[in-house]
Amino acid sequence: MRGAEFAELKAFVAVVDRASFARAADHLGLSRSALSQVIRQLESRLGVRLLNRTTRSVSPTEPGRRLHERVAPMLRGMDEAVAEAVGATARTAGTLRINTLSMAAKRVIAPRLGRFASAHPEVVLDIVIDDGLTDIAGEGFDAGIRVGGRLQKDMVAVRLTPDIELLAVASPDYLAKYGAPKTPAELSGHACINWRFPGSGAIAGWEFGRKGKRVEYVGEGRVISNHQDIIVPAALQGLGILYAYNDDGIADALQDGRLKRVLADWSPTVPGLYLYYSSRRYLLPALRAFIDCLLDRDIADEGPSHPRSSGMP
Repeated sequence: MRGAEFAELKAFVAVVDRASFARAADHLGLSRSALSQVIRQLESRLGVRLLNRTTRSVSPTEPGRRLHERVAPMLRGMDEAVAEAVGATARTAGTLRINTLSMAAKRVIAPRLGRFASAHPEVVLDIVIDDGLTDIAGEGFDAGIRVGGRLQKDMVAVRLTPDIELLAVASPDYLAKYGAPKTPAELSGHACINWRFPGSGAIAGWEFGRKGKRVEYVGEGRVISNHQDIIVPAALQGLGILYAYNDDGIADALQDGRLKRVLADWSPTVPGLYLYYSSRRYLLPALRAFIDCLLDRDIADEGPSHPRSSGMP
């Protein structure tokens, strides 16, 4: 296979994997116009249209789907073989792309940035804060950090934190005015501050549990957002009841009395934060070092500060 043909097929697979010319162009380091030209050259050479394009989406035609099914595994296998051959003797260097929840970035990554940079000066950390459900392999990330219950298939999972509490909270002023609900059913008389999932746009349901009974509630209120920097201040300013992970902002507000907890006996814990990476990819030295840092395994004479996953390589 000639170099130009290989580049064309790699570009085609990148577009189909990401269902986007823009994202594929970013991944390949090309402009969108250059990528479009590469795809046109491939289609001209093969004499068949491979992609259906609209202003909003791109998808393979039937010939394109068949070509992707045959070619994509071969290209991934070549990438893995090269990574494994190089990684066996490679130094800890290069760019490490991490996709992470904002909560994980604040709680787990940020406190360890300096230590990691000092220990591994040849590694560039490219950290993307993303509270959606990005396909890390399809988007070119080396690893992602999510709450355990949202791990994708074909992933190796490494536990970073214990389970996390879900808390229903409100300001003292709000509770003084409207009272505190004693059961999830009583939420119908309250304003609820809701979380919208990035990407899908769906409103998150509030899942409660007590004595084996599980209840899901979707309330209404005057504030909906996809970011903690909006929903927590909304609760602090008395705009309703918030149901969220117990992150540092909520914990601090509970400690100093700016927020009060409600429905405590109905609020469950959920799986903690996990780092996950594709089981189909060789574990890069930089990623292994990053995992060791997040688990504090790199601190001499000290054990890890968090539980270890049995799936840890």
